[in-house]
Amino acid sequence: MELLLDGPHPDPSASSGSTLPFVDHPPQLPVDRPERARGNGPLKSLANTVFTVLSLPFHVVTGILRFILGVFRIPFLSLNFSSNTYRPPRHPQDSRGAIRRWITTLEEETGAYNIKSSPSVATGRDNHPSTSRRHTYPPANPETTRVLPDFFDGTYDEVLDICQKEGRIACVILVSEEHDDVPAFKRATLTDPNLVRIMSDNNFVVWGGDVRDKIPWDAAQKLQATTYPFVAFLALQPHRSTSTSSYSSSGPVLTVLSRHYGPSVPDSAPTSARSLVNHLEGQLLPRVDPFLTRHRAQIQERERDRLLREQQDRAYQDSQRRDRERIEAKIRAEREEAERIRKEEEAQREEERRLQAERDRQESIKHHRSQWRRWMRRSIVPPEPRGGNSIRLAIRLPSGRVVRSFPSSSTVTALYAFVDSQTIPSNMKPQDDPEHPPGGSEGGVETLERYIHSQVQGPESWWGFKLALSYPRREIKWKANTSLAEAGLKNGEQLVMEVTSDVGNGKKSLGHDSDDQYESESD
Repeated sequence: MELLLDGPHPDPSASSGSTLPFVDHPPQLPVDRPERARGNGPLKSLANTVFTVLSLPFHVVTGILRFILGVFRIPFLSLNFSSNTYRPPRHPQDSRGAIRRWITTLEEETGAYNIKSSPSVATGRDNHPSTSRRHTYPPANPETTRVLPDFFDGTYDEVLDICQKEGRIACVILVSEEHDDVPAFKRATLTDPNLVRIMSDNNFVVWGGDVRDKIPWDAAQKLQATTYPFVAFLALQPHRSTSTSSYSSSGPVLTVLSRHYGPSVPDSAPTSARSLVNHLEGQLLPRVDPFLTRHRAQIQERERDRLLREQQDRAYQDSQRRDRERIEAKIRAEREEAERIRKEEEAQREEERRLQAERDRQESIKHHRSQWRRWMRRSIVPPEPRGGNSIRLAIRLPSGRVVRSFPSSSTVTALYAFVDSQTIPSNMKPQDDPEHPPGGSEGGVETLERYIHSQVQGPESWWGFKLALSYPRREIKWKANTSLAEAGLKNGEQLVMEVTSDVGNGKKSLGHDSDDQYESESD
């Protein structure tokens, strides 16, 4: 922070707008602030007067030294020769609450109201109204309504932050109830309509407090305030080169434009409303406003650029998000399609395995059945008799018509075995037929009949066909140990083979046709 020097440091009682050379980090001496007793009467006042007269030369000398050393940017110890003694600053739990309480007390003491001159500043901090009695400026009835400046109820550091970020002028007001000039300053200066108006119109950041509180006390040390009431104006200014006293090209720095301390009466006093208004209108605003106007324009331009960059970044991020979502959707769709194809291929392979297993099973059943059929041709079907007592039957097969004679003692099993043997392919020669039934068991017709009865699907399903007389149609069902005569078959009968399932030739039943296709056979 820099102090804009306007001239030598005069005596506090005779100067308004006094300025002290201020370095970035001036060394501070510890200030002994013993508790001040109240109500000591004339003796205390007389002691203060004597001490003030004796310390006046020291004020003059230190003021001149401070100015000379400040020009050369040489730190100078701040020695306090004031007759005032202070209590140690209070440390409230809520620093913001201490400022608000001071504003509320100020309203009660002056009978004025804190005005609302501008919207909340964009500092990211809580700067809500300090009291519930906020009024707009100018008041509805200016003759009867007294108003105070719009005091900011944050901390001193927040005020500096607002000045730097928004390019506004700060007015820092520090008081001490232990000074006799403070009550008149509160009633006359802080409620003056012209001063309130000029600070409201120029959007000042007004901040104040009692130095008995911690934060105002710290601000007083930074501003080197020793006499109260104290008023300082701060704002950003171009950085000045110390070697040539010219403005450098570096960024602006926060500068103490002027400091005012002492009594507020009469009107020519340093902290009177007229002196402050004349200083603002005649010196400070004409000198500071042009730069701050340009700086605020630069801030607004940077803010517009920032918002534009944010919009561009958001648009770019949205575009990236949409591209990413589109790519993810495409990858997800490809994965789902690959998963669907994999499942379909797996299902197809499973179906092929099932069909192959079923084909193998059917092939095994067909082979097993073919073995039974060939064994029956060799062992069950009786040889055709050469005359004698026999029964001659004409059988219509799916492959054609065959006439066969059976011994009269033949059974229905032999008849079914003969018909079944007619489905054996021609490439399977009779001499190659097995001598034993499948499974290696021994036996003849009885073995076959027991095996057929043991099948779960039933005899008709095992044979795969049934026999019936053509006309009138009468089914000749298979029965174990039943002769042809017992089955009602006579010599010259015509039978039809009705296929009910695959019997190895791949053909289905032809049904029974009219008996006009058959010729009656007789001996």
